[in-house]
Amino acid sequence: MREVAMFVEDSAHRLIIEPLVHRLAEEQGAMVQLAWRNAVGGHGKVLRELATYLRDLARQGGPWPDLIIVATDANCDGLNDRVRELQRHIQDARTPVVFAIPDPHVERWLLLDGAAFKAAVGQGCNAPDQKCDRHRYKQRLIEAVRDAGVTPILGGLEYAEDIVQRMNLDRAAQADRSFARFIDGLKAAFHVFESEAAGAE
Repeated sequence: MREVAMFVEDSAHRLIIEPLVHRLAEEQGAMVQLAWRNAVGGHGKVLRELATYLRDLARQGGPWPDLIIVATDANCDGLNDRVRELQRHIQDARTPVVFAIPDPHVERWLLLDGAAFKAAVGQGCNAPDQKCDRHRYKQRLIEAVRDAGVTPILGGLEYAEDIVQRMNLDRAAQADRSFARFIDGLKAAFHVFESEAAGAE
């Protein structure tokens, strides 16, 4: 069983990233256990908690997890700038780190595959645009759920796991560079796990 340390901004990230990690782990034949280190408090809290975690592990000499996943929205900073910022914070990591950086916000990922949305909610959704507006995709998700004749109890996030399980990941990755970057990074990490397991046999 591989331990994956998780640092995410908030509950929306947890509800979307967790089923993505489990789905890809299953598809790649990786046995993973998620250790939630941070799931509230926003971007700044993620960075502080991550820095403290890495510093403490370095001082103690481990044990290090098999993988660290850091999830934070690009917001209006842009994907590349956010990647560079996070890379500065993981210089002391002695284990692989994968970034999940939805651009601009994580709710947009749930709108990438209209067929998956329809299967989960009952009616498809329009392909999302890509504009920087703080609440744009939260509102788009709510509207898409309401258009299906359903009341969004958790802003539509209650359907996150069902949508993720039905997503065509390749199609979604073609529609969103930030999604593709996360999926590719996670697949690569799980491939290493698989190779190490095969080598140990």
